[in-house]
Amino acid sequence: MSRSKAGRAVRKRVPRRSLGEWKAAVDRPDPVAVLERQAATRLPELIGIRYERMAAGRLPFFRGAPAIMAVDLASGANTGLHVQLCGDAHLSNFGLFASPERSLVFDVNDFDETLPGPFEWDVKRLAASVAVAARANGSDDEEAGEAAVSAARAYREAMNRLAELGETDVWYEMVDADKVAALMRPKHRKLTAKVISRARTRTSLHALDKLTELGPDGAPRIKADPPLLLPVPKNAQQQLLSVLADYRDTLPEERRVLLDRYELRDIAMKVVGVGSVGTRCYIALLTGRNTGDPLFLQVKQAEPSVLSAHLSHSQFLHQGHRVVHGQRLSQSAGDIFLGWATGPDGRFYYWRQLRDMKGSLSIDDMSPAQLREYAALCGHTLARGHARSGDRAAIAAYLGGKDTFDRAMGEFALAYADQTDADHESLLAAIESGRITAGS
Repeated sequence: MSRSKAGRAVRKRVPRRSLGEWKAAVDRPDPVAVLERQAATRLPELIGIRYERMAAGRLPFFRGAPAIMAVDLASGANTGLHVQLCGDAHLSNFGLFASPERSLVFDVNDFDETLPGPFEWDVKRLAASVAVAARANGSDDEEAGEAAVSAARAYREAMNRLAELGETDVWYEMVDADKVAALMRPKHRKLTAKVISRARTRTSLHALDKLTELGPDGAPRIKADPPLLLPVPKNAQQQLLSVLADYRDTLPEERRVLLDRYELRDIAMKVVGVGSVGTRCYIALLTGRNTGDPLFLQVKQAEPSVLSAHLSHSQFLHQGHRVVHGQRLSQSAGDIFLGWATGPDGRFYYWRQLRDMKGSLSIDDMSPAQLREYAALCGHTLARGHARSGDRAAIAAYLGGKDTFDRAMGEFALAYADQTDADHESLLAAIESGRITAGS
């Protein structure tokens, strides 16, 4: 059977329309209990900050709850058409960053939950995030649904186009800054141009002024900003030198030479994101042969993917290696300092640049038209990542040329946005009752 025939055959087992159905399982776990289980392995002094950030609104809640949605995605049938999933493909996990050639590219930028799995799980998470964001911005359900459909349509059309390309053509495919601007309507390009221009200035040198101060020895050190940015004691920093060496060994040989030209100056613990709050995350300041040549690296704890309880376990025992592999496989252009290491505490970590011309469009103030365009850009980009690792011909054949899949994703997105509303209310009730504590 050809790859295309195999893809079309999946429609009999999992009709495309059925992907639009969402109804909570009778034995669906309490969403707050899912979050509490995650908290058991995290820094207890930061858990309140996580709950506070998730309580702030439905979109922040959605961002922090991939573990809840993983349970829900696993409760239904799936296509079995596997790709390297991002695992948390919500709108805010797409953005601009620098390629090794120093050009700006647009791509998925968070792979903490990456794992091989059915392609539609990523599309469903993206579509649902679009609907949640649209409602948060004041859109009605018709506008929210159409924005979600826009993401799914762009995914399907991109996958159909990529299915016709050769292997290396797909591998070289990327969405650069110029394409980002071109995909936006003319009246929205001015806003996009500002974001692109701002991203070009977000470098380690720019961060030097914002994140550091001069120490007693006249050398730069990271400024404390409790409880979100805390210095690591000097004795603990010495332990991290062995971690730095472990990380160095995961880089390609020529990049080890580059890293060796920098010296570790300071390291601090930093609270980041929403879903990641409570995991151990650090920023490290290194300097080159003069202090005006800084390099900021982020060192982030890697726990098992929230998908691992529902899919085959990763081939990588080291969770940092899992994250790095998924990112390298999926992204069109990667961070030259991306690597992994084991910490002195025996926990898994991955390393990447903190600021490498990174930028993102502000979702909170997007008009319905802007959100539709941005959702389409993300859908297009997600398909490109999936096409690198999955059977794009089979997926394209399953999706087909009509809008059946698109509409199903729109229906799912609205239904799951309702579920997110209910789950968010459960969190607020848990805080109100004193079951959990929010705040620093």
